Amino acid sequence: MPQMLVYACEMRLDAEENEARILFAARHVFAEGGEQAPITRVARRAGVSVATVYRRFPTRDLLIADVHTRQCEECLAVHAELLRSPDPKRALCELVHRLCACQVSDKGYTKTYVDAVIAGRGLDRERLATDRVVATLLSRAQAAGTLRPDLTVGDVRLVIAGNQGIITAAGRDAAAASRRYVTHMLRSFQV
Repeated sequence: MPQMLVYACEMRLDAEENEARILFAARHVFAEGGEQAPITRVARRAGVSVATVYRRFPTRDLLIADVHTRQCEECLAVHAELLRSPDPKRALCELVHRLCACQVSDKGYTKTYVDAVIAGRGLDRERLATDRVVATLLSRAQAAGTLRPDLTVGDVRLVIAGNQGIITAAGRDAAAASRRYVTHMLRSFQV
């Protein structure tokens, strides 16, 4: 293989590794500090220069969008897994628990995503996918007689919205308070 081709392949691999490290770092930095966290923090956590971050992602919005796309892909995989569950009530409860736990641990994407779910607008693809999963699991559980027949997707949104208030009020105890709140709310869904 000619030396120039080897060098070009090594550069491409290095660029791909840098991109993966930047996205990984950005996800964690945004989760901890929100999407307005400094890009310098992302670069430092990724072990690259700020210039390298901006070479790959010329704007903050492009970096955030790429991080959101990857997180959305993970959400869709979870949705598919839960839709295969033989117990729709358990699957719906698992979905709500996961969403609410993410509210505690991720101040970036989750805030944007949850805000869209609560408001019923924004992040249309992700929000509509979640609404379809919630509606499907809810109707299956209601048909099985395991959840109240009067529940709606809007009721699930209210639990998620209320959880945000619990997290804010609980401070350091947010994780425990959130779990307790969600458990109580989901109990109220049962027949």
